[in-house]
Amino acid sequence: MRLLPLALFAAALPAVLPAAAAQPAPVKAHTALVHAVAVSPDGKTVATGGFDNVIKLWDVAPDGTLKEKKELKGHTGPVYALVFHPKDAVLVSGSQDKTAKVWSLADGKVTAEFKGHTDIVHGLAFAPDGKAVASGSVDKSVKLWSPADGKELKALGAHGGSVYAVAFSPDGKALVSASADKLAKVWDVAGGKELKQLVGHEDAVTAVTFAGDADTVVTASTDRTIRVWSVKAVKEVPKKDEKKEPPKDVKKDDKKDPKDKKDDKKEPPKKDDKKEEPKRDAKAAGEVKLLGPTADDPFAVAWSPEAKALAVCSYSGLVTVWKLDGDKPTFTRAVKNPGYCVAFGKDGKVVLTGHDNGTVAVTPVGGK
Repeated sequence: MRLLPLALFAAALPAVLPAAAAQPAPVKAHTALVHAVAVSPDGKTVATGGFDNVIKLWDVAPDGTLKEKKELKGHTGPVYALVFHPKDAVLVSGSQDKTAKVWSLADGKVTAEFKGHTDIVHGLAFAPDGKAVASGSVDKSVKLWSPADGKELKALGAHGGSVYAVAFSPDGKALVSASADKLAKVWDVAGGKELKQLVGHEDAVTAVTFAGDADTVVTASTDRTIRVWSVKAVKEVPKKDEKKEPPKDVKKDDKKDPKDKKDDKKEPPKKDDKKEEPKRDAKAAGEVKLLGPTADDPFAVAWSPEAKALAVCSYSGLVTVWKLDGDKPTFTRAVKNPGYCVAFGKDGKVVLTGHDNGTVAVTPVGGK
C-alpha cells in the first residue's frame, strides 16, 4: 500500500480550549476525505481539496467559521496538494490524475496545466517571487514549472522513493523535498541540481518546511521524530566525477570477495560492529535538534512566521504545536477522525485541518 502524507489537524472538545477560544463546528466540505488545505497570503480565503476531485474556496469569518464561496472542478482524480500564489489571486492544485492545474480565482478557470509527471502530484510549492512552482510526485521526481504557461522549467532530479512534499527557502534560492527514501534533499534552484542531503531519519520523510529563514529546515518522519536542520552545516553532495572514482575500487573488491563478506556477517565480531554503527554525529549531519519521539506518525507540518511555531499533524488524529527552542509541544489536541493536512491561519492563532470524513475544522491554538 502506498504511503500517503497523511497529516493532522485539530477538531473538537471546546472544553479543552481556553474559554475565550470557542471551537467552531467542523464544516462538511467534501463528499470524500480532505487531503489538502491552504490559506491565502492575506488570510481571507481558505482552499480545500478532496478525494471527490473537487477544490473549494471559503471565506474566513473573524470568529474562524468558514463560508463556501466557490467550487472548482476540472481534475479527474483526487486532489492531493494546494498552494496559493504569494501575491496574485492564483491557486495551483496537484492531483492523482498526474497533473497540476493553475486556477484564476477571479473567474475560477484553469489558465495553465503542468503535464509531465507519471504519477500522483503529491507536493507543491510556489517560489517567493511567484515565477515558478515546484512539484514533487509519487513518480519520485522533483520539477519546476512556469505558472504563466504551464511549461516545465527544470527537472531538478529524483529521489529513491515517492516525493511527498516540497518547500522553497524564503529567498527562493533553495528547494527542499521530502521522500519515502528517508531523505530530504536540498536543491540549488538556479543551478538546477541536487546540492545537499539531510540524512538521519530512519523511515519515510513525509513533510518538510523552512522555518523562519533560509538556513533552518524542519522535517517530520514516520520514524516518529521531528528534526531541525541547519542547511549551512550540511556538506554538499560530491560532484559526479568525485563519486565515480572511490566506488570503483570498492565495487571491484565486492566482486572479488563476496563470500568473505557473507562469512563476516555470520561472525560474532560483526555483531559488535553493528552496535557501534548507530553512533551518528548529528552535528556533522547538520541536525540541530530532534523533537520526539512523537505519540504517532507525523505526516504534515506547517510553519507560522507570525507565531514562530510549527504545527504537526499525525495519522492518529493528534495535532501539536511546537516552538523550535522547546522540547515539548505547547499545544496538543487529540482528534477522533484521522487528519490529512494542516495549515496555520494568517495570524498563527488557529490551525485548519482536513479530515477523513470530508470535514474541515478550525481549531484555536493560541498565538504569540
